[in-house]
Amino acid sequence: MGNIEIVLYSSTGCPYCEKVKTFLKDWGFPYEERNVSINKEYFDQLQAKKIFGTPATFINGKLALGFQEKKLKKLLGLDEDATPAIIANENQLEVNHHSNERELFQAVTNNILDEVFDFVAIGAGPAGASAAVYGARGKLKTLVIDKAPKAGTLAVTHKIANYPGVKEELTGLELLTRMQEQARDFGARFVRSTVLSVDFSDEEVKKIQVAEGTIKAKSVFIGVGAKAPSGKISGEEEFTGRGVSYCSTCDAAFYQDRIVAVVGDNEEAVHEAETLSKFCSEVKVLIPTNSLKGEVSLDELEQKANVKIYKKYRLKEITGTDAVENIIVLDDQKKEQTWAVDGVFIYLGGIKPGTDFLGTAVDRDEDGYINVDENMRTNVEGVFAGGDARRTPIKQAILSAADGAIAAMSADQYVNNRSKVRPQYS
Repeated sequence: MGNIEIVLYSSTGCPYCEKVKTFLKDWGFPYEERNVSINKEYFDQLQAKKIFGTPATFINGKLALGFQEKKLKKLLGLDEDATPAIIANENQLEVNHHSNERELFQAVTNNILDEVFDFVAIGAGPAGASAAVYGARGKLKTLVIDKAPKAGTLAVTHKIANYPGVKEELTGLELLTRMQEQARDFGARFVRSTVLSVDFSDEEVKKIQVAEGTIKAKSVFIGVGAKAPSGKISGEEEFTGRGVSYCSTCDAAFYQDRIVAVVGDNEEAVHEAETLSKFCSEVKVLIPTNSLKGEVSLDELEQKANVKIYKKYRLKEITGTDAVENIIVLDDQKKEQTWAVDGVFIYLGGIKPGTDFLGTAVDRDEDGYINVDENMRTNVEGVFAGGDARRTPIKQAILSAADGAIAAMSADQYVNNRSKVRPQYS
C-alpha cells in the first residue's frame, strides 16, 4: 500500500470518528489518532486550520472531513467499488465464528454460498439483529447480511437512555453490538457484503445476489434502514467540518462562546440544541414547519436565555470564505434574511428506505416502503420486512426490534409449515 501517512483527529463519543477508524482498520492502514477531547493541543491545531469538527483525516497531508468513504478511498489509492477482504481463510472463519475475540462480521465464503439457510436477514440494525436472535433461538439456520454494520441510524446514535431493560446510558453502537452478539451466541452468523439484487420467484429457495455470489434462503427478512435524501443545502457540503456539523457530541466544544444555528423539526434537533446551549453564547433554532415531529417538547429550550426559536423558518444557503460566516434563511413570511453565525448543525428529516435493490420483487409504496401485514409478511410467501423498511408512525429502535421478533417467529411458522405463529416463552 506504499508509504502513507495518516493522522486522524477524533473526539470522544463521536460516531463518525468510529466509522473512520473502522474503515482504516478494515483496510489495514495504520494511523496516528489525535483526540481533541483529551488533548487541547490537538484541539488548537484544528482551530488554527479553521476546522471546527471531527473526524478530520489527513492522508499524506490531504484532508477528508467527516466520514466520506469515496474520498478516503481516493486519497488511499483504493478502487471506489472495492471491499476489504477481512478474513480470507475459510477455515479460520469457522474458528472465528465461535470466538468473542474476533470480528463479529465475516467475509462471504464458498461455505456460505453452498448452504441453504432457513432464515436470512438483510440488514443488521435493531430489526435484523432482533430477528436473528429470535430466528437462531428458534433453531432456524440464520444468516445476517450487512454492507456497513457500523453506519446505520442506531449505530451512529451517540446516546441511548430509554431502551427497556438497559438502565445505563450507552451509545447506539454498544446497544446494537449487544443485540448482534446475543444472536451470534444463539448460532446466527453475520457477514459483511452488499446485496445487489434479489430473486424471489422460486417458492422453495429465495436467492440473494451479493458481490461474492448467490446466497440461498428458505425465508428472508428485509430489515434495511433508511437514509436521508441526497439533496444538499447550498454551501452545506462545501463547509462540512468548517462550520457545518451533524453531531453536538463531536463538535460542540469548537463553538464555545460562539453563535450557532440548529436546523430541524425532530427530537434529535431539540436535544442537540439543548446540548449546544451549554457551550454557545447563542443558539438559533430554525424549525421549517410550525410544529415538531414525534413526541418532543420545546418547553426546556424556551426557558433558556441563550436560545431563540424560529418556527416556519427555512435554511436556504450557507456562506463564508474559509469557514461558515453567514446563513441565508427564509422567514415565516418567505422573505430572505442574512444572519451572522459561526456554525450550523443540521438535523433535517425526509429519510427514505434503502429498498431500491428490491426492484419489483415485493410490493412497495410510492416512497419505497415495503407493504406488510401485522405479521410482517410481504406479498411474497416466505419474505418478511420491518423496521425502517416499512412505513411506521415513528422511528425508534425498540419498534424495529419488535418488528424483527415478529418477522422471525412468522418465518419459523413458514419454514416449519406450522398452522400458526408459535411464540417463544422460555
